[in-house]
Amino acid sequence: MYSLRVEKRVLKELRPYPPKIFKQIAGRIFALQVNPRPHDCKHVGMGYRVDSGEYRIYYYVDDEERIVNVLVVGKRNDAEIYKTLRRMGLV
Repeated sequence: MYSLRVEKRVLKELRPYPPKIFKQIAGRIFALQVNPRPHDCKHVGMGYRVDSGEYRIYYYVDDEERIVNVLVVGKRNDAEIYKTLRRMGLV
């Protein structure tokens, strides 16, 4: 099982979401601890992305340390997530 590290900005972004959406995304993030590369993940830049309903989760897997780093969460139809990743130098 992998450890989970979630960036502060992700927690800040998730705060205003309705409880149902928050639980959906949180469940998907916690599932990454058991299987960091599920069958529906896509390799993007230096990390991976998975979809959770209308939202996209971008993360990096460190296999040596066995850590999943959740870096960005955002709407799937919003290009903002990729703008953030470009600013971070990950895509």
